[in-house]
Amino acid sequence: MSITGDTDVRRRIVDDLDDGFTLLVERYQGGIYSGALRLTRSREDARDVAQDTFLRAYRALGTYDRQRIETLAVKPWLWTITLNLCRSRAKRAKPTRLLAQRESLSTNDAPHFDEREWNLRLAALSNPQRTAVVLRHVGDLSIGEIASITGRPEGTIKTDISRGLSKLRTIMEEEESV
Repeated sequence: MSITGDTDVRRRIVDDLDDGFTLLVERYQGGIYSGALRLTRSREDARDVAQDTFLRAYRALGTYDRQRIETLAVKPWLWTITLNLCRSRAKRAKPTRLLAQRESLSTNDAPHFDEREWNLRLAALSNPQRTAVVLRHVGDLSIGEIASITGRPEGTIKTDISRGLSKLRTIMEEEESV
């Protein structure tokens, strides 16, 4: 079955929670893990965050009525859970090591993708900039969805993305000139 959007996922969850949830996990687990990895900078933490995200989502869906599920914005809802888990983990976490060069960020990343370099580049951004850039370009969320998830104004999100991308460009230009 081809999945065309959150509507298919919501419909399947309403019809059968377990079947619909399986579809939800299949559809979103790669992006959630990849984004969590870039936000936590730890494979172990990213795995835990992704698992906890889906565990919390399943538990919550079991308590939602039909109407709430039918109007749920699934992708932003999952990213809200993920971001909150990343924030909680960051508050109590000890400093993490940088990802080893051979560790893959995502099965969707191109073979030439240098994980270590991108991890270093993203680490150079402020937390709000890194969060906004990852949610926009890894999570593929809209500015409005990111604003809703982070509780920050859309204009601030746009600024964080713009400044974050500008800083990443500057870093890459400096790397090329060396």
